[in-house]
Amino acid sequence: MKTVLLIDDSPTMLMSVKSMLTKGGLGVETAADGQEALDRVKGGLKPDLVISDVNMPRLDGISFVREARKAGLRFTPILMLTTESEQTKRDAAKTAGATGWLVKPIQADALLAVVRQVVPGA
Repeated sequence: MKTVLLIDDSPTMLMSVKSMLTKGGLGVETAADGQEALDRVKGGLKPDLVISDVNMPRLDGISFVREARKAGLRFTPILMLTTESEQTKRDAAKTAGATGWLVKPIQADALLAVVRQVVPGA
């Protein structure tokens, strides 16, 4: 089973997206912000995919991507899932190493379609 690390400071969003992913046959680990996620990665968590919010306390999503790329997730796909839609944020995420950008709210079928594109065998 493929594992997704889901990062969002909204418990409701975590629950909603986790439900979509588990119904799609994926394992899901969660973190409440980028710092918690980075600590888990540095502690040995090796997800097949990361889905992260952008605006979070302690360590935002774009900074998480930058740090995660240095901390062992060099080739792991990282998708940003956020309410942000401005091009400058998208460009910053891409420069940091993000694989893709999805805008909330997202339907389960659309999310799973993107996951299957970036994670072979998901």
